[in-house]
Amino acid sequence: MRIEHGELCIRNAGSADCARLAAWWNDGGVMAHAGFPNGLGTTAEEIEEQIKNDSDDTKRRLMIEYQSRPIGEMSYYNKGEHNAEIGIKICETEYQEKGLGRVLLSMLIGELFRQGYDRIILDTNLKNTRAQHVYESLGFQKVRVNENSWTNQVGELQSSVDYALVREDFVDWSVKQ
Repeated sequence: MRIEHGELCIRNAGSADCARLAAWWNDGGVMAHAGFPNGLGTTAEEIEEQIKNDSDDTKRRLMIEYQSRPIGEMSYYNKGEHNAEIGIKICETEYQEKGLGRVLLSMLIGELFRQGYDRIILDTNLKNTRAQHVYESLGFQKVRVNENSWTNQVGELQSSVDYALVREDFVDWSVKQ
């Protein structure tokens, strides 16, 4: 997959990206919202093995570039029955809170709908109100709140929010740019 819009690009992750992904995944500041405040403790080699198994039919790790510079990652998983689960992390802090996430999500969601998916799902930490605002601005509907449903890496109970989006509710921010 390769999607371009202005200075933004979403592309398949490859071997050359594994060291950067490992650096991000091992950074507790980047991974805290996902429940790993101490980072994942993974290697570039382990990530490369995971990426080798990616396919458009099952799951795909994607790199986000802005002005040809990697700034984060996205992913999608085929959950069956025309449902895709997505995720996004803008890992370089200087590019956060600039409105890029909304446009990047629009780019990916639009492509997934074009590929035949009917429903996009995701979840986020209940404390991540900034992400919830972005998801809701794209048309995602809150499906459920999972109170104290998981424990993070340092033993703290966490809650999450499940969201779903259907084509008819999609607000495409990439056309507003």
